[in-house]
Amino acid sequence: MALRIAIVGVFAVTIFCVLFFRLWALQVISGQTYLEDARNNQVRTFRAPAQRGSIIDRNGNVLVSNVPSTVAQLWPAALDELTPERREETLRRVARLLQVPYRRVEHDLEKRKDDLLTPITIKTDVPDAKVNYLLEHQNDFPGVQISQSSLRHYDRGGIAAQVLGYVGEISQEQADSRKKDGYAPGDRIGQTGVEATYDMYLRGRPGIGRVYVDAVGRVQSAREFEQLPEAGNNVRLTIDAELQKTAEEALDYGIRIAHDDGRWAADGGALVAMDPNTGEILALASNPSFDPSIYVGQVKQRELNRLGKPSENHPTLDRAVAGLYPPGSTFKPITALAALQEGMVAPDELIQCTGKEVVDGQTFTNWDPYVNEPMTMTTALAASCDTYFYQLGLRFYGRKDSPLQKWARNMGFGASTGVDIGPEEKGLVPTPNWRRRYFKTEIDKIWTSGDSVQLAIGQGDVLVTPLQMARFYALIASGGKLVEPHMVKSVEESGNQGQAPVVLRPYAPKPPKDVRLDPGALRVVQEGLYKATHSSYGTSSGIFGSFPIEIAGKTGTAEKFVRLPGYQGLQDQAWWCGYGPYGKPKLVVCALIENGGHGGVAAAPAALKVFEKYFKVDPNSFVSAVKDSD
Repeated sequence: MALRIAIVGVFAVTIFCVLFFRLWALQVISGQTYLEDARNNQVRTFRAPAQRGSIIDRNGNVLVSNVPSTVAQLWPAALDELTPERREETLRRVARLLQVPYRRVEHDLEKRKDDLLTPITIKTDVPDAKVNYLLEHQNDFPGVQISQSSLRHYDRGGIAAQVLGYVGEISQEQADSRKKDGYAPGDRIGQTGVEATYDMYLRGRPGIGRVYVDAVGRVQSAREFEQLPEAGNNVRLTIDAELQKTAEEALDYGIRIAHDDGRWAADGGALVAMDPNTGEILALASNPSFDPSIYVGQVKQRELNRLGKPSENHPTLDRAVAGLYPPGSTFKPITALAALQEGMVAPDELIQCTGKEVVDGQTFTNWDPYVNEPMTMTTALAASCDTYFYQLGLRFYGRKDSPLQKWARNMGFGASTGVDIGPEEKGLVPTPNWRRRYFKTEIDKIWTSGDSVQLAIGQGDVLVTPLQMARFYALIASGGKLVEPHMVKSVEESGNQGQAPVVLRPYAPKPPKDVRLDPGALRVVQEGLYKATHSSYGTSSGIFGSFPIEIAGKTGTAEKFVRLPGYQGLQDQAWWCGYGPYGKPKLVVCALIENGGHGGVAAAPAALKVFEKYFKVDPNSFVSAVKDSD
């Protein structure tokens, strides 16, 4: 018996020693670790977004700034600790109070199911009464937090909406691809336009902090920052806010003129105003436009759905850089320069301008069916004689090296302009090789004389953007220099107490590219464009002939197959591109009215409005008249 008692005693002492040493290890050796774990269960780490930088125009006028906002957020980690019934009850109660769809709240939480420590914003700009109610009834709203934030504010209304772009919550794909740059779920970043392209400067540096919460996620301490948020920098554009507003109003004006002229399908357009010497874009307008404030805060899905409807005519599309159109007669100066450069025509050579031309059994008409007279190149440009350029097209067709297409590419077509705000379309300069690659049937693969004739007047398969056309007319104005269009002058830091801003990064214009045009050939084309606005037979002389500043430019009317609600068929795209003053060019303007008919009727008057504003000319001080011409 004594032996048995001794064995049991030894066993009991052994068990006691094991337990004692285990408790000692937990308390003494690992006590600090477990204490830290316990504390961490009470701590929530958060990111505090930095105040976003402003976007200003070239003169310092604020286009986009920030306004303070009170936001309601949900902590997923706090909700995860609730029973399913209590969780649903809480979400339905907060959705009802803040008047947000319950399904949207559930959807947002589902997207973040793998990230419980990043709060989800469920309502921005919460009224004070509801803020006070939430704070007074925190027990009924576990995991709900009230925070201070800022929202984008469009100080000049909706002007330049496509250029400025908008800010939205980062997608999971964006967060994953930009993780190394400091982006994380829940961040709001630029999604389009300037906001997207220069987001790295505008967004600033978010703050990293922590707060203590109780078991149901209620905040129990002041915010403690490990890293304070740093405000973003300002971005100064080359845009002139007043000229931009005028350009957008000019497009509306051109569309109204087109409607009055019976062009029922006129429903949009684009206008570019640019410094021909530097490539600085002073105005970039696209119609129809939209109110960018719909993207501020919690976006309403019905508003986004409305923007995407075909009946709304794609207002978010920046037609100036991403719209593709046949250029029509505004392309004729390209044909003229290419023919002069290749020695295929002499400046004073006479070519008969007739009402129509038959090419390989196919009849091509002139916009003026009654003309029948010999013309030199300057006269043909001014009068926009189609049959003159048909003859040049046939001469190009006799060459196997596609010289017209080669010169068109040298002058910036079929490629990006390099503008710093996108996305940008490259357009298309069709060639025999392209035709063989693109088409499937053997007959369609053949480049015919008709293709060369069509290309010579900017029709057929050729496609350009309004910005490419503005760049080309800047080349004519500047004496053969191809500039790179750009829209940002500098990134700046605001000065203190009224001091001048500090330029952190200037964006100087890139040196223009010399495309090696013969000065004599350029003078012929320049004279043709001047006569187009001043001679009695000029296609836009009725608009610009009496304007006190000498303007040179070219109209264009281009057929394009369009699909509209309840209609599909060919519609005329109205163009006008030109520059002034003629001797010392300071401004290039290129205007397009979609489905607007004749360029001299709808597009030229729209361009005139921009010249009036830029040169500070009173429209009542001279007489202009619409001329029904190509």
